[in-house]
Amino acid sequence: MEIGELVPDLVLKDQHGENFNFSDLIHKKAFVVYFYPKDFTPGCTKQACSFRDRYEDFIELGAEVIGVSADSPKLHSKFIKKYELPYIFLSDKDKKARKAFGVKTNLLGLLPGRETFIFDKKGKLLHKFNSMSASRHMPEALAVLKKKTN
Repeated sequence: MEIGELVPDLVLKDQHGENFNFSDLIHKKAFVVYFYPKDFTPGCTKQACSFRDRYEDFIELGAEVIGVSADSPKLHSKFIKKYELPYIFLSDKDKKARKAFGVKTNLLGLLPGRETFIFDKKGKLLHKFNSMSASRHMPEALAVLKKKTN
């Protein structure tokens, strides 16, 4: 995805096994979509909890947070419960979202990439950030939203 493009019109299963369509958020709120490798791994847990710890800041800026990995809705549900994660998680087991968003793999293609996308209320991509450093994604997303809403 390139800056200015609209969020892909995709339907994925959320942590409850319900259909979630990215386009349903358009005209309702800004949103952050972060792709990560796997639930319950150290870096991914750290990343998810960093978004949890500042979730109220995202809400105050009028934004929703969405985590996406290839994990099943059932595993997402366990992950959410264990770490008290208040936001949406989506299952991308067939990697159609990774492909549509253009998320790259890391470590010679062995590891799913860690990439964050920030969209405005119109569903337009404002910023994207690619780093295997789990701790850098939440501050980057928050800074972009603060700058764009001020």
